[in-house]
Amino acid sequence: MSGNTSQARTVESTPCAMRRAPARPSAVAALARAVEGFFVRHRRRLAAVHAAMFVVFMTIIFGPLFTPEAPPGAGAFDHITPFASYVLWGLWFPLVFLSVIFTGRSWCGILCPMGAAAEWGNRFGPQWGIPAWMRWEGLPVVSFLVITILGQTVGVRDHPEAAAGVFGGTMAAAIAVGFLYGRRRRAWCRHMCPIGLLLGVFSRLGAVEFQPKLRLPGGEAYTEHGVCPTMIDVTRKQESRHCIECFRCVNPEAKGGVALRLRRPGEEVEEIRRHHASPMEVWFLFIGTGIALGGFLWQILPVWQDLRQAFGEWAIERDLLWLAEPGPAWLMSVHPERREVLVWLDFFLIVAAMLAVMALYAALLGATTAAAARLAGRAGADSGFARRFTELGYQYAPVAMVSLAVGLGTALFAPLQLLGFGPEAVRAAKGLLFAASLVWSGWLGWRILAGQGVAAPRRWLPLLPGALGSAAIAFGWWPALFGL
Repeated sequence: MSGNTSQARTVESTPCAMRRAPARPSAVAALARAVEGFFVRHRRRLAAVHAAMFVVFMTIIFGPLFTPEAPPGAGAFDHITPFASYVLWGLWFPLVFLSVIFTGRSWCGILCPMGAAAEWGNRFGPQWGIPAWMRWEGLPVVSFLVITILGQTVGVRDHPEAAAGVFGGTMAAAIAVGFLYGRRRRAWCRHMCPIGLLLGVFSRLGAVEFQPKLRLPGGEAYTEHGVCPTMIDVTRKQESRHCIECFRCVNPEAKGGVALRLRRPGEEVEEIRRHHASPMEVWFLFIGTGIALGGFLWQILPVWQDLRQAFGEWAIERDLLWLAEPGPAWLMSVHPERREVLVWLDFFLIVAAMLAVMALYAALLGATTAAAARLAGRAGADSGFARRFTELGYQYAPVAMVSLAVGLGTALFAPLQLLGFGPEAVRAAKGLLFAASLVWSGWLGWRILAGQGVAAPRRWLPLLPGALGSAAIAFGWWPALFGL
């Protein structure tokens, strides 16, 4: 009996001895769990953060309207008007764009006062169903173009009245849309926010992903059911662009839902084939890059004054004198006290210049992407032309994002000057950041071609059109970033 008992104990103990200890999570996974746990624990307190951001936003937007005119040469910390301009254009806009690399669209879900105000208004409204016209994928593109062009014609960067009108009007529109449409949803954020889609494109570069624990087949889907305020079917989630990182779908203890994952920046674009590439998103990247660039170039290129003179003479010769009259202040900059009054001729020329640059860059980037897709097909890519085109269009995201962020955020480099660095050092810092974005865009093109099945020795040729497209973006932004 003794021997049999010993043998039984040996048999019973063997599986335990062979059983592996649970694998320790990596440092990155542990950090993701810690961040996830923090926001889940404090999820209810985000409402207070939203309220505080609303107050700050309203103060920055409307505060300058109730103070005397800033004296000439006033610095950012001398008067509320230049301070508000510095916060909006030197910090807020560029940092929101750059932050997506590190935290995705966390601004939208955690800090943005407009989305929060829209959702707050939804509690009291009729909560109508979201209509089909609002679900049209092109609506955010139209919203972005309208706000971008209007911001240029009214001088939103130079006049506090214009900033109050554009941003205050956008806030009112967000609340109105939230009040009317959806049930506990952010219809504004998903369908109409002027910068939501742009941030969505760039968030694919981000180091943060909310990944379904149990992903169902069928691809990315839209639903007005479930907990997601931006109508993502979280069980089929494949992309980052619509996720505002509100943490409502995160439950660390549940087997379902989603979990926060930290990833290599750019990973989603490198593997765009698995992440629901969107043709509308790619064309918006092309269009958005062009219209933003057009908004800078008309102000700094000498040819603008030549065109203005030529068209002015043309209008006078044809007795179109109304073109020399100022229009309404809500549509164009009319500030005689600051020696800036735009007339209808200026308005039409600005709009035409921005649309022309937009069309030029959309055609140029579309052509280089089409060439890359054709060459990839000849090099052995394993998919159709349309799919290759859409996937390769994403390679321009880094250079477009950095161009826009640096172009809007020239004040980001002010600390270098305060530390004693001269203009050459500031230009060098901009140049390094810009060069890094060009290299990153090239790397993404290389990885996208790999995902299409193109062998490494044959990727160089289809990579060249993408490099030309990135160089075209750099060439266009060069005067705005570094001077003529």
